[in-house]
Amino acid sequence: MPPGTMTSATMTTATTTTATTAVDSTAAGTIPSNAAPAKQFTFDPQALTPFPAIALKALKLMAGTDTSLLDLCNLIRSDPAFSTEILKIANSPLVAFSRNVTNVMQASMLLGFQRLRNLVITIGLKAYLKGSSTPVMRLCWRHSVACALIAERSANWSLLDKDFAYTAGILHDIGRIALATLMPVPYAAVIERGADQPQDFLQSELDLCGIDHCQAGRSLVTAWNLPDAFLDVTALHHTADCQLPGTTALLPPACALADALGFAVIRCRVAPVYSEILARFPEAARKRFPQDAKELASEIDHEIKLLESV
Repeated sequence: MPPGTMTSATMTTATTTTATTAVDSTAAGTIPSNAAPAKQFTFDPQALTPFPAIALKALKLMAGTDTSLLDLCNLIRSDPAFSTEILKIANSPLVAFSRNVTNVMQASMLLGFQRLRNLVITIGLKAYLKGSSTPVMRLCWRHSVACALIAERSANWSLLDKDFAYTAGILHDIGRIALATLMPVPYAAVIERGADQPQDFLQSELDLCGIDHCQAGRSLVTAWNLPDAFLDVTALHHTADCQLPGTTALLPPACALADALGFAVIRCRVAPVYSEILARFPEAARKRFPQDAKELASEIDHEIKLLESV
């Protein structure tokens, strides 16, 4: 293994992490971007609003313990909000079926198990963020979907698991969402501080929040009892030199490419080079991406807007 390579075994497995915050109880609503942490607290995944139960069930299906389309369909039908969202998407230009879809069972048969599961997870993230419709959460949503779409395309062209790639892209940044939810003021300072390189804002998160979003994401995977495959997805997606296995290896370049195309949560002062990021993808995928970054950015933006419109 090359020097400096990280594996999931080197990451902490604790579900709680001692952290610090720069916010004093008597302080105003903002803190300087160079402020030092001042008050001890514990990052507790249980303090977060639970992720939608249907989306968690869909994620756990990936572990192979339950692969029934009927079970997933029945689960969706038990929740009117999810049922409505699935039907809206099934009748939207995003799917473009040639006939109207009038019930969840019909939608599930037309969409198929894998696509239905991916939509449930996407709707789950959308619903999870709906209660916190701040600019940061909107950026998190757009970045996550962009990463998912890029990873899915790359996996499809590289004959890898495109369904896992998409879901991994949707969930890779859940740690950042957790930090922005539990520590909105310190995290605003992280964004204000900015970064030259992606690793810089991980350090800023450590400085101002006491934990970075990769560590927080790994803690959430453990707390929510998600399949182990998501441990590396959440913990190592900013580790470019990490030797990740199979489809998971697509996440670091997909995340970097989403940032480069304008779907970053925190923009780096040193602009990433499109061609250099493409070089990190498998050759089969690299040849299929548009040569013009603006063309790909426009395609991804269009798909995100379709999801947002339903």
